[in-house]
Amino acid sequence: MQFIDQAEVEVQGGNGGDGLVAFRREKYVPAGGPSGGNGGHGGSVIFVAVERLQTLLDFRYARVFKADDGERGGIKNMTGASGSDRVVEVPCGTVIYNAKTEEILGDLVEPGQTCCVAKGGKGGLGNKAFLSNRNRAPERALPGLPGEVWSLRLELKLLAEVGIIGLPNAGKSTLISSLSAARPKVADYPFTTLVPNLGVVRKPTGDGTVFADIPGLIEGAHLGTGLGHDFLRHIERTRVLLHLIDVTTEDPIAAYTTIQAELSAYGRGLEHRPQIVAINKIDALASDDALPEAIAAQLQRLTADPIFIISAVARTGLEPMLQKVWQILEEKNEADRTELEMETSMAAGAESIFATRSLT
Repeated sequence: MQFIDQAEVEVQGGNGGDGLVAFRREKYVPAGGPSGGNGGHGGSVIFVAVERLQTLLDFRYARVFKADDGERGGIKNMTGASGSDRVVEVPCGTVIYNAKTEEILGDLVEPGQTCCVAKGGKGGLGNKAFLSNRNRAPERALPGLPGEVWSLRLELKLLAEVGIIGLPNAGKSTLISSLSAARPKVADYPFTTLVPNLGVVRKPTGDGTVFADIPGLIEGAHLGTGLGHDFLRHIERTRVLLHLIDVTTEDPIAAYTTIQAELSAYGRGLEHRPQIVAINKIDALASDDALPEAIAAQLQRLTADPIFIISAVARTGLEPMLQKVWQILEEKNEADRTELEMETSMAAGAESIFATRSLT
């Protein structure tokens, strides 16, 4: 399956039905009066997030989405049927932009979350609505209003709690395949990973945590260099970054600083995201080689982030690293719960003060 994370579409709300000019004609009703019904409302285009979709591939083949028009008003004051809404399924994590203004119209994260992107037009009034004491037989009705038409840009940002980052060939795909059931392409050349890969890693409690293997970043990625710049957006939603460094590379410290510079240049808070640094591929060294410890000592002078020495292939040192991941995630979850409780408490206090002032 192709991984498509950007698409442009056009959405059109249904047009409202026209109002009707009609008069009541019954045998025993000599002055029946106007009886033209109103037109039905046009349907709306609604995007809904679903879990079963992982890509925007469907939008490469279908680019125009139109809701049904409302029907014309009927005789005997009957309102025309409203047009059916057009419900369009998108993957969870889809951000909807106005293609012209770049305004964010919706950010669909939770399954079932919806966003109305194009409202249908209102139905026109029938001549019954124009009855008055001065005009007992109005011959006027209004046409239905057109539905909204918008050009939209869809952008998918993967929902993963842990993002695996690093230079090309740092071992990111090997790591996610060792930790989960994901089976990305693994090879000994750079840019093996061309699209993000997701894998679910089980906690000791049995819960699953989604890890994302992000294509390799290189210097200048935030400016459009290499492949990684197209996928930097996918780590915006991650809560923890797992930074892999290839111990066999020519300059591991330069590799670390390059990625940190790209995160800072990209912005959006990535440079402040909690990180775990993992020095990978120690299986390629002799068992008595002190190089990993020397690199770790140098990195400790640059960062306070926890540093681990691992081998994704041999699965060495993975358990202590995962324990640290679970600890950071639990701390963030606890902080989120505390913040939510404080906000709820403050809102309840404000309502109580407002109610007291209203009574006095």
